[in-house]
Amino acid sequence: MQYITHYSSPIGDITIASNGTALTGLWFDGQKYFAATLGADYKEENLPVFAEAKRWLDMYFSGREPDFTPPLKLNGSPFRMAVWQILLSIPYGQTITYGAIAKQLAAQTGQANMSAQAVGGAVGHNPISIIVPCHRVVGTNGSLTGYAGGINKKVKLLELEGIDTTKFTVPPKGTAL
Repeated sequence: MQYITHYSSPIGDITIASNGTALTGLWFDGQKYFAATLGADYKEENLPVFAEAKRWLDMYFSGREPDFTPPLKLNGSPFRMAVWQILLSIPYGQTITYGAIAKQLAAQTGQANMSAQAVGGAVGHNPISIIVPCHRVVGTNGSLTGYAGGINKKVKLLELEGIDTTKFTVPPKGTAL
């Protein structure tokens, strides 16, 4: 059984999903890939893991770096899981490029190179937004691109973390990572 709850953030309403013990999804309502990991059979419930997630989000949206991570249950291909683990290692208030993630993955797997576009696909399908900080990934050319919740939300999340977003550009639609 899957469970959901809702959270009202300063930048939009959020739906949070759980398997009962860990978070399995966190999406801005209406975002690209909204509820992609949520099956048809779920119910709204007040769970301890939801209380933890809301406490984390309260800290985050008050401008403080949360000092804990709620239990997470990420499900995906080995490639996506590897990308999401790298996302979890990006420090609060810092960014990394899709290309840097690709290089890190190539080194981990002993490959000569890895596609930044493939990394972008995995980042975009991250099912637990904000807590798994896909918003901290930027284009190699300094562009703010590829956030399923929308570029405006990405900018607000980065600014909340103290990142100067004026040094980044917003590319035209369809621009490569």
